Amino acid sequence: MMKGRENNLQTSHNHLKSSNPKQSVLSEIQAQGNQEHPIKPVFNGSSALVKKEHNSRADNLNDAKKSNELMPPPRMPVATKPTEAINVQKPEISQEKKETVKPQQTRSEDKNKKKQWVITDFDIGRPLGKGKFGNVYLAREKRSKFIVAMKVLFKDQIIKADIEHQVRREIEIQTHLRHPNILRMYGYFYDDTRVYLILEYAPNGELFKELNKQPNKRFDEIRAATYISQLADALKYCHTRKVIHRDIKPENLLLGVNGELKMADFGWSVHAPSSRRETLCGTLDYLPPEMVNGQTHDHTVDLWGVGVLTYEFLVGQPPFLADTYNETYNKIKKASYKCPSYLSSGAKDLISKLLVVKPEDRLTLDGILNHPWIVKNRTTEPTKDSSKRS
Repeated sequence: MMKGRENNLQTSHNHLKSSNPKQSVLSEIQAQGNQEHPIKPVFNGSSALVKKEHNSRADNLNDAKKSNELMPPPRMPVATKPTEAINVQKPEISQEKKETVKPQQTRSEDKNKKKQWVITDFDIGRPLGKGKFGNVYLAREKRSKFIVAMKVLFKDQIIKADIEHQVRREIEIQTHLRHPNILRMYGYFYDDTRVYLILEYAPNGELFKELNKQPNKRFDEIRAATYISQLADALKYCHTRKVIHRDIKPENLLLGVNGELKMADFGWSVHAPSSRRETLCGTLDYLPPEMVNGQTHDHTVDLWGVGVLTYEFLVGQPPFLADTYNETYNKIKKASYKCPSYLSSGAKDLISKLLVVKPEDRLTLDGILNHPWIVKNRTTEPTKDSSKRS
């Protein structure tokens, strides 16, 4: 049967090993040229997520402890003008220092100077995964020893695929989001050939991999309801800020250090304050009817995605899975699916209120958070006011 899942990255849970300070990380990365060869690790560790193509499903990827901010590297020294040639008979060195180094001015300049990250600020560890446009590595900021996931994108492939705007949008959106169920992007930097995204590290890996470990590849209703509640809470935060994710699926969700859900991949997300969108994006199994029919769409596409995800969590496969693309499209257009008899009436009710052809008739995020099945089964409570988090 057609799965449409693209190969992702394999992950592991090895403990970190000490870094090799004599190893030149920059030279190893540059030595890759324009090829997607793995970087020789400075230390070893676990795994994280990498971006996948929008029309495919994936095979597996694998957050150090949650931190509010990535600690900065050592403060850069203030540049001084080079000392000119000095007459030996009339030395002026001390005078020049007095004119160049002014303590009060130096403190002000350092305070206002924004740190520009470079690859040598990090120890690069083992590869966590490989994608079409680059790789993800475990990394450690040298000064603070803070663990992150480093997503390395190749500029030539980004340009070739004409997705510069998509990468820029992903950075602009994710760096401004602050929610316990959204993966942090601490910052980014770039060189002549690559773009580096500094991401929160999710040590428990990809939710899709966890789902496939379960008996019959499905979660029990308590675990499914907990994840859906956390996702709905994060989406409520996004929608309040006019951000639509547009690519909800297990491969784009990670598990944090305490097993909490983390929305991770914002490659297809968009900031749409007032307009309806026309772009066909996302993964086939999760496409809503309005996209399949070539109509405009809005934030309600994420509600459909939550419905498909709830079904897959409980059944082990998407609701519109079929042998051919056309069959899947036809099922989506009619919202034609069947629920197994073992699903509870509460779960069936929630799914039926989300997988609705007319976008305006779908259950809202508040409706999901307050749905009896969710309230009864979830093990965590939503944030008190996710719409006001900063």
